[in-house]
Amino acid sequence: MMAQPYSSDDIHSPVNSTVVAIDKEKHSHYAVRWAVDHLLNMIHNPALILVHVRLKTSNHGGGHGANDDLNQLFVPYRGYCVRKGISMTEVILDDSDVANAILDYINNNLVNNLVLGASSKNTYTFARSLMFSKPHDVQASILKSTPEFCSVYVISKGKVQSSRPAQRPITNTLAPPRVPSSGFLIQSLSDSEQDLVPRVQRGPRTKSTEICPQNRGFNTTQKNYKNPLSGSMDFNNNGYNQAAFQRNPTLQSSYSDESEVGLGMRGSIDLSSHNIDYFGASSSSDESAPQTTKDIEAEMRRLKVELKQTMDMYSSACKEALTAKRKANELNQWKIEEALKFEKARLSEEAALAVAEIEKAKCRTALEAAEKAQRMAELEGQRRRQAEMKARSEEKDKDRAMSALAHNDVRYRKYTIEEIEEATENFANHRKIGEGGYGPVYNGELDHTPVAIKVLRPDAAQGKKQFDQEVEVLSSIRHPHMVLLLGACPEYGCLVYEFMENGSLEDRLFRRGNSPPLSWRKRFEIAAEIATALSFLHQAKPEPLVHRDLKPANILLDKNFVSKISDVGLARLVPASVADNVTQYHMTSAAGTFCYIDPEYQQTGMLTTKSDLYSLGILLLQIITARSPMGLAHQVSRAISRGTLKELLDPVVPDWPLEEAQSFATLSLKCAELRKRDRPDLGKDVVPQLIRLKNFGNDADLNSF
Repeated sequence: MMAQPYSSDDIHSPVNSTVVAIDKEKHSHYAVRWAVDHLLNMIHNPALILVHVRLKTSNHGGGHGANDDLNQLFVPYRGYCVRKGISMTEVILDDSDVANAILDYINNNLVNNLVLGASSKNTYTFARSLMFSKPHDVQASILKSTPEFCSVYVISKGKVQSSRPAQRPITNTLAPPRVPSSGFLIQSLSDSEQDLVPRVQRGPRTKSTEICPQNRGFNTTQKNYKNPLSGSMDFNNNGYNQAAFQRNPTLQSSYSDESEVGLGMRGSIDLSSHNIDYFGASSSSDESAPQTTKDIEAEMRRLKVELKQTMDMYSSACKEALTAKRKANELNQWKIEEALKFEKARLSEEAALAVAEIEKAKCRTALEAAEKAQRMAELEGQRRRQAEMKARSEEKDKDRAMSALAHNDVRYRKYTIEEIEEATENFANHRKIGEGGYGPVYNGELDHTPVAIKVLRPDAAQGKKQFDQEVEVLSSIRHPHMVLLLGACPEYGCLVYEFMENGSLEDRLFRRGNSPPLSWRKRFEIAAEIATALSFLHQAKPEPLVHRDLKPANILLDKNFVSKISDVGLARLVPASVADNVTQYHMTSAAGTFCYIDPEYQQTGMLTTKSDLYSLGILLLQIITARSPMGLAHQVSRAISRGTLKELLDPVVPDWPLEEAQSFATLSLKCAELRKRDRPDLGKDVVPQLIRLKNFGNDADLNSF
């Protein structure tokens, strides 16, 4: 909608008013944006006045085409101000002098701030677009002639090119009344107030300085003005006082502040006739043609009626506007509250879903833990039942052995020399599987059963009766981890044992024949089995059995890699001198075997169960290192103190549990102490710890599945 022309005297800017002079150039946009960002950003309900000077020319006709062009000039700024929440007023001034038109508007409306756009050539775009030959004259004229209460800013590409700040504040007085005249147009962007206040086109602009009875003024304090047309009128506008109304509805500048609209009607209006004489005198002095008192009174009454009707209409419009604005605020508040409720509900739903997911994950974890605990309990129960069955079986075997020893009812299987020769193919060399201190060992088959036959040395033979007694005792000793003595040939000193398919532990540790390596779990299990069997021998009655030759070569493995101790009780089958000679043979002829012999036994010749414990300690160290026994205890002890035990562990096993391996090595070193009294008890200290490590390996196997 095109703005309607009004006199520049019909609008007075509010306090802290800002005017931007614009034209069709792009630099006017920079000026408007700078004014909004720097002058209006801290003002409540900001208002902006855009002024355009239309030059008076001989061919200026003000047709629809020109009006449309001017209307398009303000269109971009309307949308920009709406987005920024700024109330905008459009003013068009018709004059032949741009600088004078702007200065007159500033003086008449008490403008605080004036903003101009400048071109890149340091000329005012506003002036240049109006075909001035000397645009610098316009700049100099405005900067020089602008009132002291107005600040001037020249903006180039969003920055202040030059400025002149105000020298003093606006004085607290009314603006001088002016005669209504044409020359500028006013249009507000506030739709609600455009509906309340009609637009009226005034007559042609004149430069008369005659004071008009109807005028509009600004004041920062409450004022009371007399008007000869309406008696006494008092408007309390808190800085904005309107003193009179014309016969037609008065156009007012648009303000979005609700308080300013409401305050406009808080004054009191007294339409009395006390000042009729004054009006007559005043009007007679102002008008050229005298009027009679009767005509004046009639005109006065008519004016008062029209004024009252106008005031009623204005009051009703203000009330409707306030009601509409209040309803709009209530609707907006309701919308905000509903949005907050919706957001709160959404957040609550998301929180509930998150809690549900957490609880679901906890439940799933608890179920998995319960299932795992149940599996572990079942495995533990199964392991306990197996251990109980095994213990009962061992107890029965032990009872039978002890009973046989007591009643001498046990009879071993006696083989003839012909059966032995047939089984060994007359002791052929390819049947020979080993050579020990007591004699060679051959494999063969007796009674359709694979057997190992040990032939004792001739000097190891003793009386037949004593040999029979010892064989009966040894054949009655049954333990799952001792090689079973099946029978013997007493005439030639031949012992028949069960055959162990996987050879000796020594062959497996050093991987002879390219045999596969033993895992750390199987090594822990073998260690526990050997210690258990050795503890069984040491608990024999009426006196403990000492093995005397415990080493990896005498630990045999069956087809399932179950370990068993061989050569048990051979020292009882030979004379003491032969047994001592065998020990001496180990000490002198084989340096490796020498490392397993108890140092105190070497010094004192006293053989006890603690002698076997020393041999067990060296054997256990070999199980985890697969190294030679020579100086092995010292190497392991130094590695533990330096924290480098991992370097000594058998490298063919990649996944050693370091903590358990160190515990195993520490226990082995205690068994291999040089003094007997420093060595631990086999049954109370060593066996329980080795069983714990064995169970650790079994649990690791179960967890891997």
